[in-house]
Amino acid sequence: MKFQFAVLFVTAITAAASFWDAPYPEELKLQHGPTLLILVGMASSSVWFRMSNLSFTCIIAFLMLHIIGARWIYSFVPYDKWTDTLFGIELTQHFGWQRNHYDRLVHFASGLLLTPPASELVQRAGRMRPCAAAVTSIAVVLAVGAIYEILEWQIATFFSPAAAESYNGQQGDVWDPQKDMALAWFGAVIAAVIVFRCSFDPIKGQSVSS
Repeated sequence: MKFQFAVLFVTAITAAASFWDAPYPEELKLQHGPTLLILVGMASSSVWFRMSNLSFTCIIAFLMLHIIGARWIYSFVPYDKWTDTLFGIELTQHFGWQRNHYDRLVHFASGLLLTPPASELVQRAGRMRPCAAAVTSIAVVLAVGAIYEILEWQIATFFSPAAAESYNGQQGDVWDPQKDMALAWFGAVIAAVIVFRCSFDPIKGQSVSS
């Protein structure tokens, strides 16, 4: 538990540090609303639920990806600058992309990284076998993703067009929610297969027979 609280503290500091010289400070506040809720929820779960280190690490990895995206409000994450510095190429130019794809990465990661903790949750709370838990975890992740897409729709309805675009990051793509959900599903399927094949026991922290 001490390990998890230490990592949560570092993650909270990282989220706070993202406000330093942030290019879009007002939008960043809106982006970090979910960050705060997740951190509080994870702190509570570390006391009452005590998730495995595997599930905890997956959620933290996803949260770090979100913190990076939140700082540049997703649409402007400068990955081209980073890859140019490291490897001498710009991904957008190399692949002929027409938009910033960081949000696509995070939606794929939501399926890949949130399926293991979802599987652990339904195994422990619902006493499901690994196969059933793996399948159900896909549904759980997609349900959470659908709720988030509905939230983005409401933001687009109640906020100004500029604020809505800054938060949602559709970048002019009318099929953005469907593509986001498809990527989350793809990542969830990959993770569910791995979870089932490993048949991970979240309580004992070891592989078991499925």
